Amino acid sequence: MAQAIMAKKVPSDIEIAQAAKLKPIQEIAEGLGIRGDELELYGKYKTKVSLDILERLKKVKNGKYIVVTAITPTPLGEGKTTTTVGLGMGLCRLGKKAVIAIRQPSLGPVFGIKGGAAGGGYSQIVPMEDFNLHLTGDTHAVSAAHNLLAAFIDNHLHHGNKLGIDPFSITWPRVVDTSDRALRNIVIGLGGKEQGIPRETGFDIAVASEVMAILALATGLQDLRKRLGRIIIGSNKEGKPITAEDLKCAGSMTVLLRDAIKPNLLQTVENTPAFVHAGPFGNIAHGNNSIVADQIALKCADYVVTESGFGADLGAEKFMNIKCRYSGLSPNCAVIVATVRALKMHGGVGNIVAGKPLPDELQKENVPAVEKGCQNLVKMIENMKLYGIPVVVAINSFETDTRAEIEAVKAIAVEYGAENAVESNHWARGGVGAEELAEAVVAAANKPSRFMFLYPLEAGIEEKIEIIATKMYGADGIDIMPAAREKIERYTRWGVDKLPICMAKTHLSLSHDPALRGRPRGFRVPVRDLRASVGAGFLYPLLGTMRTMPGLPSKPAGEAVDIDLATGKVVGLF
Repeated sequence: MAQAIMAKKVPSDIEIAQAAKLKPIQEIAEGLGIRGDELELYGKYKTKVSLDILERLKKVKNGKYIVVTAITPTPLGEGKTTTTVGLGMGLCRLGKKAVIAIRQPSLGPVFGIKGGAAGGGYSQIVPMEDFNLHLTGDTHAVSAAHNLLAAFIDNHLHHGNKLGIDPFSITWPRVVDTSDRALRNIVIGLGGKEQGIPRETGFDIAVASEVMAILALATGLQDLRKRLGRIIIGSNKEGKPITAEDLKCAGSMTVLLRDAIKPNLLQTVENTPAFVHAGPFGNIAHGNNSIVADQIALKCADYVVTESGFGADLGAEKFMNIKCRYSGLSPNCAVIVATVRALKMHGGVGNIVAGKPLPDELQKENVPAVEKGCQNLVKMIENMKLYGIPVVVAINSFETDTRAEIEAVKAIAVEYGAENAVESNHWARGGVGAEELAEAVVAAANKPSRFMFLYPLEAGIEEKIEIIATKMYGADGIDIMPAAREKIERYTRWGVDKLPICMAKTHLSLSHDPALRGRPRGFRVPVRDLRASVGAGFLYPLLGTMRTMPGLPSKPAGEAVDIDLATGKVVGLF
């Protein structure tokens, strides 16, 4: 039997994070050429950066732009954030001036089942506790702005409804940054005339708010104000859209977000600079960090490593077709993260369930299953090459991987178009474990590329959906359900049909069906409904039932979190 690739024993994430030797954040900023008067400090180790820096550095040439994505993940994820952090540190070890730019997590998964999003092992952003908890309060600002608009809507109904809003058309819920299934569907306005107009509504988790998507896609305060004003909350009785601007709420919402739009700067355990800003939902929104963070980072560094949510069929597709359209930026290289265990699963072996031990069959060498599962990786390589950019595959290694399995992945990846496929051990070794990956990324990013979008905005709504379904997912076509057909006609009538498309589907399959693993073929995609996030600037078709308010598991991760009263340190946070 082939020898397994063994890793050294690694302490818990929080032990590593709390043992890291952090530098004052002013020193990290100074290394990027950010001035003291462009910082708004939040203690010793985190700061906001003023958007004024973009005007000062507008003539500075942008660095290389690297997007990290993945194969179709297992429910455990494939270490995409950890790879993003490790790659950034690896680039710095090569003598490159590198910056990492990622999203801030929601408190829902932090205290639920998934855990935090600061990376892991020796590839983390710190202070890890701050990163995963309140940070600088941006998510709370999003919640406040969102709920202010919700209050304005019901107040308008209570005071006579001069705009003629149809209460049954209202699509704007409340939000809270906690997984709380009991709030998914509620009735408000009970208790008499002075308590408002009774109607059904509900709560979403805060990161699913259109306001969060807007925060991530806005290119400045002025753009933020315009986008907030364009939010559609429903329609009047004549079927015409009602906006936040109509309700005279957009200005107040902007005021609540005037600090939140400034990116947050932190560092890794190896003191590599890291922007952490915005956290839009990865299914119904675009699942990428903010445009302004990337814009600033690209002026301050030779290489910027950012991450898109889920696989190359979801977050990376939205990165290319939505985020890059609004930012005007284009990537120089895509990194696709793969793991042997996930490829085995896609090859038909084992079933990974979050919260349960890894099945024995996934921990034993099985090269044929890996090779079969690589069909998913091949499709993701094809997807990224459709945008005209070079691809590098990062094999995020685990101690149960064998040399034969690793070599099989490398051979297939290169055969099907990757510039390189590199094993990376950044989780156990930090930046030094990602040096080979960093070298491959530098080589790929410096090759000529010709970035292109997948579809023209001028195409009709149905045509754009079909292009994504056939080219990204490999579907034979799409089937438009009656509710979606009605929405296509409505949004075309409203004049918002030229917006990009943000597909809302499962992240557990290339298809719409989470049970279809590997590279599904011979399927059609049903489009059951369509919704509009006009403020954010996209339409999102629903390919399945999307949960916008998660629930807590039977044993929430928050049960283990506490304070060590002797030291004041957080314990039990992963």
